[in-house]
Amino acid sequence: MNSSISDRVLVTPSPYAKEHYLYVQEIGSLKSLSPHISSRQNLHSFLFLLVITGRGTLTYRGRTWELHQGDCAWIDCTVPYSHESSHTSPWELKWVHFYGTAAPEFYSQFLQQGAPCIFTPRNPAVFNKCISDLLLLQKQNDPYKELFSHKYLTELCVSCFSESKGRMPDTRSTQEKLVQIREYLFSHYTEKISLDDLSRLFFLSKYHLVREYRKCFGVTPGNDLISYRISHAKSLLRFGTQSVEEIASLCGFRSSAYFIRMFRQTENMTPLEYRQKW
Repeated sequence: MNSSISDRVLVTPSPYAKEHYLYVQEIGSLKSLSPHISSRQNLHSFLFLLVITGRGTLTYRGRTWELHQGDCAWIDCTVPYSHESSHTSPWELKWVHFYGTAAPEFYSQFLQQGAPCIFTPRNPAVFNKCISDLLLLQKQNDPYKELFSHKYLTELCVSCFSESKGRMPDTRSTQEKLVQIREYLFSHYTEKISLDDLSRLFFLSKYHLVREYRKCFGVTPGNDLISYRISHAKSLLRFGTQSVEEIASLCGFRSSAYFIRMFRQTENMTPLEYRQKW
């Protein structure tokens, strides 16, 4: 006798998808008919699951959670894990195993911002629709299936980030201050700005400032400022007549040599090459 009824699709991504996209490995829905334990480890995969009805348990990183209707889990499958449906209220799940070159960094950023890997979303329907649309897509003969799969998986990750930010303590006040810091950087990009300056102006320790800024914007304040300066430099290179030395000064770089080095690191070409090509 079967222990569950499942609608499952196994996917073999193309080499291009493996290199460039988030891609589906396995996706489906499951209705448990009787309790059974499913356990795995050492999979290069991330699992996202949503409990549609019923309840069960998930054991992960040495801890066991009880999951109920509407609960979600996003876990790293290289780590041993197991899940089991309830004896008295068997669950129905929707789930997707996925991977991609960017997936580990997405998950690392998710955890670094203090997000729980098990959470109850404010609107489970958002996650339900995303997985349902993704499952339907895998059954279609669409030439852009892998590209759209990447889109849905990205939306799934973004929704997880959005949920976690809405639940972190003091998120609103912290985020408001970080937005103020970013606005300050962008308003004073032509000036010399140090972490000590930002720490003093906004009453935050340098370590805390950098850590929280990276969590919020995915980049350090220094790198964010350099990117903003280079964006303005691009505009001057394309539409102005100033020399590279003048543009470096106008955009807040301490020297033309430093400007050229940062520009090359960002664009894989020198400022003059950019001016000639664009």
